[in-house]
Amino acid sequence: VQLQASGGGLVQPGGFLRLSCAASGRTIRTYVMGWLRQAPGKEREFAAAISRSGGSTFYAESVKGRFTISRDNARDTVYLQMNDLKPEDTAVYYCAVYSGSGSYYSHSEYGYWGQGTQVTVSS
Repeated sequence: VQLQASGGGLVQPGGFLRLSCAASGRTIRTYVMGWLRQAPGKEREFAAAISRSGGSTFYAESVKGRFTISRDNARDTVYLQMNDLKPEDTAVYYCAVYSGSGSYYSHSEYGYWGQGTQVTVSS
C-alpha cells in the first residue's frame, strides 16, 4: 500500500489545517490507521489513530481536544483536522498503517509509512 499525505503548510498559532492521507495500491479499510509526526531533532511520535470502522479514536495527550482523526473508507482516505495549532505542533506529519500487536500509542507499531507533509506553526 502506498500512502500520500497532503494538506500541510505554514499557519499562525491558533490557526487550523486539515491533513489528508490517500491510499493507493491496496485498500486501507481493513487497517487501523494512524497519524504520527516528527519534529526537527526529535524522534517520531504518535499523534492519533482510528479504528477500522472509524468508531474508535485515540489521541496523544498533547493533541487531545485540538485534533480530530477521521476516515472515509469508500475513498481509502484518512484525515486529521488540526485546530488551535501551537508552535510545538511543527513537524512532518505522516500517516501509517498499524501493523503491530502492541499499543496504538507507540510509533514503532506502525508500518507502511507514507510520504509526509510539513506543518509549520509560526507567527
